[in-house]
Amino acid sequence: MDSEPRPFEDALLQPGPPPPPIVTRPGRVHRPFPPVVNLACFLLTVVTTLIAGALLTLDDFTHWKDVLLSPSLWSLGLPYSASLILILGSHEMGHYVACRLYRIDASLPFFIPGPPLLGTFGALIRIRAPFTTRRALFDVGVAGPIAGFVVALPVLAYGLSLSTLLPEGAKRSGIGFPSCPLLSLALQARFPGIGPNDVVEIHPVVVAVWVGLLATFLNLLPIGQLDGGHMLYALSRRAHRTVSRIGTVLLVVLGVFLGGYHLVVFGVIWAIIGTGHPPLLDEREGVGAARVAVAILALIIFLLCVIPTAPTL
Repeated sequence: MDSEPRPFEDALLQPGPPPPPIVTRPGRVHRPFPPVVNLACFLLTVVTTLIAGALLTLDDFTHWKDVLLSPSLWSLGLPYSASLILILGSHEMGHYVACRLYRIDASLPFFIPGPPLLGTFGALIRIRAPFTTRRALFDVGVAGPIAGFVVALPVLAYGLSLSTLLPEGAKRSGIGFPSCPLLSLALQARFPGIGPNDVVEIHPVVVAVWVGLLATFLNLLPIGQLDGGHMLYALSRRAHRTVSRIGTVLLVVLGVFLGGYHLVVFGVIWAIIGTGHPPLLDEREGVGAARVAVAILALIIFLLCVIPTAPTL
């Protein structure tokens, strides 16, 4: 039996103009770097994180030149270096594997060496092709933070097992790393009844996790082409435009008031780079309810990793 006509619904279902063909190659081809560049960056980051880890183990940054010129001491930094590279590498490999699944051309991870304080400025991959669909953009964006966070959890448990609660009245020495909700919960679990005036001598492995959580927090910011920005754009193109602009201003303002120079630097960088996001090759298909649930999970991870203040000497 024929159904009754439904002009309003029929109008919604009528096909519009044909969509543009899916492009498989970017308009501007990015030449890949030879693998030796990735290897050189990785090896240099190993050296800088070994030195940073040795300084953290010795709890003495005043003689960093002596440690720099004494390779025999670098082995002290191996737990820190291995933990940090594992967490950052897992984050970037999450992006890389997602790109491979969607046949999006991307480079292997580039590790960025840094000064002796932490030894690295993080890692990144170079995506050499445009994103295809909203689902592809969302999955590539969320895969990195989730992979890095999952790996960071057992490393954190191991690092806390090597940390000690100092006697009452002991004073903190070295660098003070501000906590985040996840670290606070983990410290309470490791040292039940710990108070705000208690001092924990954290192992360098915990510092490596702290750096990884900081990278997760900053990358999940819903701004521009950060991981959080990719996810938000996939969910709502209009919301991405508004939130990115407001978020950049808030980063600078909160950074000034809270003493978080890393927030100020990040806000200024994105104000200069711009908070826009390139269009996708095909934006017709939504992300689906399952990915909305994953977005909520990513939001929880973001809140657990929030580090609003900077380290103190």
